Formats: sequence, C-alpha cells, structure tokens
Amino acid sequence: MVEVGKKAPQFTLPETNGGKVSLADFKGKRVVLYFYPKDNTSGCTKEACGFRDVYGEFLQKNTVIIGVSKDSCESHLKFMRKHELPFLLLCDEDHKVMEKYGVWVEKSMYGKKYMGTERATFIIDEKGIVRKIFRKVKVAKHIEEVRKALEE
Repeated sequence: MVEVGKKAPQFTLPETNGGKVSLADFKGKRVVLYFYPKDNTSGCTKEACGFRDVYGEFLQKNTVIIGVSKDSCESHLKFMRKHELPFLLLCDEDHKVMEKYGVWVEKSMYGKKYMGTERATFIIDEKGIVRKIFRKVKVAKHIEEVRKALEE
C-alpha cells in the first residue's frame, strides 16, 4: 500500500502520442498524480479542467500534472483535445498501476458491485517520495486542496 513518506511505486505507461512515460522521467520535479474513473464524464471533466486552469501556476512551482485512467490512449487524446488539456494523460487499460497505488477498488452502484477506479491524487516530491494522498476525492474543492498542499 502506498504511504506518505515512502517511495512512490514506479511505473511506465503509454501516453496519447504513442510514447511511454515513466514516473522516473520526472525526477527533480514534483508530480501531482491523479487517478480518475473515465474520460468525458461530468466529474472527471470538471477535475481535468480544474487542473488545466492552474497548470501554469503548478509549472512555476516545478510541478507536473499527470492524469491516469483505464481509458484508451485514443479516448484520452479526444478528451485532451476537446478540453485543451496541457498535461499528460496516461493509459492504464489493464489497471496494473492503479492496483499498485491501491485505487482499483470494489465499488457499488444501485446495489451492484463492480471493480473500478477510486478518484485519488498523490503528491510526489522531487525525490520520488509520496508527500500527500487524497483518497475518495470530492471534485468541487479538490484543486484548491492540492494547491494548498503544494504550499506546505
């Protein structure tokens, strides 16, 4: 299980341009790694657009934003273009990275149980150490919570 003060689990995932991105690529930068359920749904769109709107501010703080869902890279590319998202969206179609981060969880809707992505965000420092974890994120206030955490 991922814990504050411990090394973040390493990963390499495909990104929308066909390349691969690893967490190790961002050594020396802070990373806001957020996991979300699905492209183009209301909550996920609001969250992504919220991160988009503060992207420049985060860059000034030596911080990159990376979104991860189980959607395909093609879906991510359409989502990015539609909402002009300037940050990386990575494809975890087999949810292996989500499992490493403990965000591939049992969910329930209308009494039916299924496996899905828990909306969660991890702030990782320049050395790859997890500094803050937000689980079961509520989109409305989340961007402000992340901004405050980056000030700490």
